[in-house]
Parts: sequence; structure tokens; C-alpha cells
Amino acid sequence: MKIALAQINVIIGDFAYNTRKMLSYIDKARKQQADIIVFPELATTGYPPRDFLEFSDFVEKAENSIEQLKKASQDIAIVVGSPTFNPVIEGKDLYNSVVFLYRGEEIYRQHKTLLPTYDIFDEARYFEAASRWNIVEFKGKKIALNVCEDLWNLGNENPLYTINPMDKLMPYQPDFIINVSASPFDYTHARERIRVLKQNVKQYQIPLIYVNHVGAQTDIIFDGGSLALGANQKVYKELPYFEETLEVIDINELQNPLREQQQPKEKIALIHDALVLGIKDYFGKIGFQTAVIGLSGGLDSAVTTVLAAKALGKDKVRVLLMPSQFSSEHSVKDAVDLANNLGIRYDMVPIQHIFETYLDQLNPLFEGKKFDVTEENIQARIRGNLLMAISNKFGNILLNTSNKSEMSVGYGTLYGDLAGGISVIADVYKTEVYDLARYINRKHEIIPVHTIQKPPSAELRPNQKDSDSLPDYDILDTILKLYIEGRQSPQEIMASGYDKTLVNRILKLVNRNEFKRYQTAPVLRVSPKAFGMGRRMPIVAKYLE
Repeated sequence: MKIALAQINVIIGDFAYNTRKMLSYIDKARKQQADIIVFPELATTGYPPRDFLEFSDFVEKAENSIEQLKKASQDIAIVVGSPTFNPVIEGKDLYNSVVFLYRGEEIYRQHKTLLPTYDIFDEARYFEAASRWNIVEFKGKKIALNVCEDLWNLGNENPLYTINPMDKLMPYQPDFIINVSASPFDYTHARERIRVLKQNVKQYQIPLIYVNHVGAQTDIIFDGGSLALGANQKVYKELPYFEETLEVIDINELQNPLREQQQPKEKIALIHDALVLGIKDYFGKIGFQTAVIGLSGGLDSAVTTVLAAKALGKDKVRVLLMPSQFSSEHSVKDAVDLANNLGIRYDMVPIQHIFETYLDQLNPLFEGKKFDVTEENIQARIRGNLLMAISNKFGNILLNTSNKSEMSVGYGTLYGDLAGGISVIADVYKTEVYDLARYINRKHEIIPVHTIQKPPSAELRPNQKDSDSLPDYDILDTILKLYIEGRQSPQEIMASGYDKTLVNRILKLVNRNEFKRYQTAPVLRVSPKAFGMGRRMPIVAKYLE
């Protein structure tokens, strides 16, 4: 029996597009003589559809997509994820289902049992959990169908759920598992995914077919990485990351594969490719064409500009250089050199005169007050206004260039350098931005080496350096990771050898600046704990005060 793994990139709510895409992949699978084609979780709607699921018309359109797919199932079975209505009065109105279609009929639909409600997931808000389980018999094989999280309760020291849905199916003696998934990317997830799936194969001793989404949906990125695992726990095939593809697997070859075939999993390469895809899909799926970036000569704007040029093409990226009297000649030169290296358009609009005009108008109000962060923020907001003027006049979408270290401690200006349509590297710590820059330059110099080597600075006052206001990034980022990703308490972090005063200062900065993060652009998610839906903190609170 041949099974086609269809790792596809869909658009949330674009039912016509998604259905056309699935029909085209069905044709490809048919030409390769596949018996079954498998699409990801909620492939009809895209994932996550969120409160669109509260509109009955939205779910009816998904059901209509299923009807169209039925017609294409005359000579090939189709396995596809879709929301379905709950026919009973009790419980939630919907199920998250995987549907098996063949010969123009719906053979079976299995509902998802384990509904994740953590990090970016909120499925219990919409769906009722399954209360019945069965297998599908097809061409002499017994198939266990399930959806994403239903395989994720194994191999955990502290399981989130009280049951494993596969335990309900094993009495039927299935020959293999098909799991349809919407498993978002983070730089640790590919290894963890294989570990969990291998644990399932070890437990149930049958092969496993796993099909995941690929593509970005606003802030959430799916890496693909669909899998075929043999009964001996070896990865027979792992599909490419960040690419749509179709792979046909002979189920007979999954009994005892002799060797593994896995994709490379180097952290910085994965982050790089994820961010490029995130930018590309954010623009492509909304219909935006061109981007504008404030290019300062610093590392963050340089990395963001390179990623944007790779995602959109050099003719679709425009940068604005906005030096002030505090900008170094080296910074201006680095920005110009980068623009020339990439072959992108740049324009220079010095802001000194604009800044002085602001000060002249404010002098009567500021009389007797010293130059402080107020004047620094005015510069950032002038630059934000200029960038938004280009955005409004020419339709360029502003990309935000703040990194995660800055976002964590509030080292950014609302309505200034925190402006933008999407935050490209706000889930990438400063130390990781350096790693990204070196990765970008791995073959030849794209980012000027001086940009990477010079001490980081916002250049908003004479001789300013980030280290004037913040600890060294090596220390800052380590403490931030322990708190944000590791969710460690101040006492736990101090037990790792960090100074009490420093730890308390950093953690208070994180908590006090939640109000800024609420007002900034969506953040492309590449870590296990990103700002946004995955980290929901109150603005008004007294924890660590």
C-alpha cells in the first residue's frame, strides 16, 4: 500500500485556495499510484482559525470543501483534517476531526481527543473531545487515525492528560497509525517531535505516518518535517523543513527500515529559514508587496534587512537611513555598504534639523530640565514617523527590527522603534542575532564585519552604548532565558550563581514592560516561549515588585 504525505501551505479561511491546492496534490499522488493521500490537521480551514470557528458559516464552508474532496476520492482515499459539527446538544458545537474519504463517500471521521490549552493553543475554547474511537479498514489494512496532540501524551515525566487515545484503538489491532498534525515550529521542536513519535512507535510497535503543516500564519510558523517511522522506531523518511512537498511511502517498507533519514537540525539555520518563510508568507498571504526598514548601521536592522531581501527579493525592499548628530560615520557607512551589497534601494533623510525643531518647540515646556530619555525617545519617534510616511505614501509595510533582549526589558520606544507591521526578530535574543549575522556571512561578507564587531548602541546621545543601560548581553540573555523560556523563579536563577540585585532588576524590567509588548506588532515565533499568544501576562500586577 502506497501512502502520499502531502505537506502543504494553506491560507486560513481561503477555502477555495486550500481546496484547489489539495485537489492538485491529489492529482500528483494519483499519478504516483498512491492508495491514500494524507493532508494535515484542519487543512480545509488552515491552523489556527481561532474565533472564525464561532461562525457557523465558516465551518459550513469547511464541510463544503470536504464535499468537493469526496468527488476526487473515487480511486484514491483521502485523509484530511477539518472542523466538524457536534450533532448533539451537550458539549461544544464542534469537533476537530480527521476524515477518511473513499469512492465518493465519507468512510469514517475520528475526532481529536486531547485538546491542547497551553502556549499558543486554545482548542478547548472551541472543540469537544472525542468520546468514541475506532479504526478504518482499507484494502486489507487496519488504520488508526488520530490528530496531532493525541500522540503527545507519551514520553513525558508529567503527562498533561489522563488517557492515551491510542490505548483505545489497540484492541482493534491496527496495522499502522496515521496522524494529521498542526505542530508549530520552534528551534527545539523537530528533535522533540521525533522523540515523542518514536515513543509512540515503541509503545504500540506499529509504523507511523505523520503529516504536518508548512508555512506561516501571521506569527506562527510551521516547519513541515512530516515523518514516516518504521515499526523498529527508525525514521524512514523526514520531509524537508519549510517547503511544500509530496512524498509517497510504501507502508510495507516501514516494517523494518535499516537506516534513518533525517533532516539537519542546526539551530541558527532553522531560525534563519523560519524567519525568511515568516516574512514571505506574512506578505504573500495578506497581499502586501513591498517592505520598508529603518537601516541604522546596527546589527538588528542589518539582519532584518537581509532576511527581508531573501524573503521578498531585493526589488521589494526599501531602506531609510535617518542619521542624527549622534550617528557615527561608521554606522552610516555600514548601512550604505549593506544596501549596496544587497542591491536594494536606500534613501537618506537626516533628522538633526527635525529634532532641533522639536526641541525649539518644547524648550518653553522643558525649561530647567536636563537632556534625558525624553529626547532620546523623540528621535526614535521622528524616525518612526518618517518610516510610516513612506509606508503610507508608497504602500511599503514597515518591518520592526527589535530583538528579544530589548523587547524583554523594554529597551525600545513605543510609536518609535517599536513600530511595524510584523516583528521579525523579536523572538531572537541579541546573542542569537550575532549568530544569525555570522550565519548570513558564512560564505561571503553581506553584513559589513564592522556592524558585527562594534559595541551595540542606539546612538541617541553622545558615545552611547547598550551596556550603559543593560548588562552584557551574554549575561542578560542567559537570565532572560531562565525566566521566560525556563519559567524559573528569582531564587532558582540566583541559585545558578547570578547576583541577587541583578536578577531582581532584570526580572522587574521584564514584568514592568508588559504594557509595551501589548502594543507592538505580532512576533514571528521561533523559540519555545515567544511574546504574544504563547506568553499571556497581565499588565497590572505586583509579582516581583
